Amino acid sequence: MILLEAAAGAGLAKFGAAIGAALAVIGGAYGIGTIGKATVESIARQPSAAGDIRSSLILAAALVESISLFAIIVCLLSLFF
Repeated sequence: MILLEAAAGAGLAKFGAAIGAALAVIGGAYGIGTIGKATVESIARQPSAAGDIRSSLILAAALVESISLFAIIVCLLSLFF
């Protein structure tokens, strides 16, 4: 009886992990898009600072991407543990 209840809950766990991973990807894409939009606007306003702004863009995008990747890994690991 306990095994049947655990098997029924496993399907819901897989669905939850898939939804969590999808939300992490969507959130990361939105974050990087917002950072890129702000970078283009700021370079258009002050072209002389393009190098500094671009390096800040790369750093911020890397941080957002790493957080998104970490969230995806946590969602996928929740399937096995």
